[in-house]
Amino acid sequence: MAALDSVERTDKGYLVDVNDWNEEIATELFAEEGIVPSQEHWDVVNYVREQTVGGDEPNERSIMKAMGKIWGRKVASKEMYEMFPGMPSKQGLKIGGCPMSTRKGGY
Repeated sequence: MAALDSVERTDKGYLVDVNDWNEEIATELFAEEGIVPSQEHWDVVNYVREQTVGGDEPNERSIMKAMGKIWGRKVASKEMYEMFPGMPSKQGLKIGGCPMSTRKGGY
């Protein structure tokens, strides 16, 4: 975990500074979360990162709708949770180097 060792993280493993994030760190975070990333995983991470840096905190429904547009098909909640078992928005934010979600539910 070379790159991850060089950045400050919270007690829950989130990056303290969103600007410390890069793809190498994301790759290490995927490994730490036990996820082998596909292009679709990267699509989710990049989407939540763009939304969060833009001042929004995406929820499960908005992630599924956005991925449906990108992937050209309907995306089910079950598929998102298979990709991100620890909750798509929470794990997406963590791997994307964003602050921990303050939202309670999935919607």
